[in-house]
Amino acid sequence: MLEIKDILNLQQSKVVDWHSELILNHEELPWKFIEENNSYNFLLWHEEDMARIVDIDPLRIVDAKRNIDRYNQQRNNAIEKIDEWILSYLSFNHIKADSTMHSETPGMMIDRLSIMALKRYHMDVETQREDASIEHIENCQRKVSVLNEQIEDLSNCLVRILRLLKNGELRFKVYRQFKMYNDPTLNPQLYSRRQKEIV
Repeated sequence: MLEIKDILNLQQSKVVDWHSELILNHEELPWKFIEENNSYNFLLWHEEDMARIVDIDPLRIVDAKRNIDRYNQQRNNAIEKIDEWILSYLSFNHIKADSTMHSETPGMMIDRLSIMALKRYHMDVETQREDASIEHIENCQRKVSVLNEQIEDLSNCLVRILRLLKNGELRFKVYRQFKMYNDPTLNPQLYSRRQKEIV
């Protein structure tokens, strides 16, 4: 169904490439959705960094917050698209009557791997800083090792989950996020203002 090593290669290579130029070039499904998810995590990461700068124009922080909300919505949409594709792929498989429901979806796991790839990249950058102390560098090197282990562990779990899904021994549902803060009809801070403007 999906080769996990290919997912890891995509996520890790794009994180490196996108620090020069953010280009999305996958059109084949589900790789388009996996790449999109990775790109929104990439954009989120850097907006989160921006929002934490103390001596910055307050309007830039407002922009960062709005970008974070937008990218997070798009990130979750991409997770759902990954899961929808996997469910569509599995629709031809026989699901056993006693199959177990799994609460974390493959899309969620792929999303976590994407975030880990970003953490690993940026933690590795910290190990190469010439202005940092030896203690800082050694601490970051230890964290890179831990992240490598966590990526391997989660990857192995995803391999197992996908195998069980394919064999019909496991099932899952697409979990809709229903982000209310971005919807002007569901966020009371937005629709109450609109109602006042109409009055």
